[in-house]
Amino acid sequence: MNVLITGASGFLGRRLAEALLKANVGKLVLLDREKPIGFDDPRVVALAGDIASAGDVAAALDRDIDTVFHLAAVVSGEAESDFDLGMRVNIEGSRLLLEACRHQCKRPRVVFTSSVAVFGPSADAQIDDSTAVDPRSSYGMEKAIAELLLKDYTRRGFVDGVALRLPTVSVRPGRPNRAASSFASGIIREPLAGLESICPVPPETRLWLLSPRGAVASLLRASQIELPLADRGRVINLPGISVSVGEMVAALERLAGPDVSGRVRWVPDRSIEAIVASWPSGWDVSRALSLGFENADDLEAIIRTHMAESAVSPR
Repeated sequence: MNVLITGASGFLGRRLAEALLKANVGKLVLLDREKPIGFDDPRVVALAGDIASAGDVAAALDRDIDTVFHLAAVVSGEAESDFDLGMRVNIEGSRLLLEACRHQCKRPRVVFTSSVAVFGPSADAQIDDSTAVDPRSSYGMEKAIAELLLKDYTRRGFVDGVALRLPTVSVRPGRPNRAASSFASGIIREPLAGLESICPVPPETRLWLLSPRGAVASLLRASQIELPLADRGRVINLPGISVSVGEMVAALERLAGPDVSGRVRWVPDRSIEAIVASWPSGWDVSRALSLGFENADDLEAIIRTHMAESAVSPR
């Protein structure tokens, strides 16, 4: 398998690249705004480029690439504050990548990371793969449009596309970003590092979570599953766990103690509340499970894994 990863410097891109190298990938092209670093392997070609530049995308996509993981995106909070940037990267960048695949490759498998933000609030409804999209944010709208592009390029036989609607991925390592869901990692990551964390939503706010390990496993699975050419179900809601923010902080206290959980401060932010409240929390992922995607880790397992990777000892 010869692979291109867009957005390869992000934490998911890096973890995916590491997993592919362990799985004996052939050629691995890594593309991001800044040249991905830290990969000392002759199979890796690391490139700096703009996903919304036709020339940069064409330069990254050799004819022998048979699998593309499209992770590059402007995140939710940034897409909401900068409409033009979100449109340019999340829609035009996706279109340019699909066009390059159409003309430069022989029907590659394209795995696209979409989002639960394509839906609106679900109340008590169970969202499944057939539920109509109803985005309430620019980011959700942009992801929904990119899904439609992928489905039509697949219908036309230009690519072999699979879109994965990722739950909120937590716990993300590194620094906070401008995603509206960034706090879902920050309320675990920062307190464990001895830092204060601001939670901008009420404790009863529910999230649909997936661990980084689960996200990478899902991406790999999506590159391997076989779907009929005529299958309209090219978009898959991934398994996750439904938890409240209060339950996350309570789990942190059980594992690390009240001094750690006490570093979370509750400071409402109406703009973030509005975005997060538009995401559904009830899911039917039976189709994903039937296709071999894994059940999600439980909440304490997710936190324990982060603690182990960060060398933090449980109390």
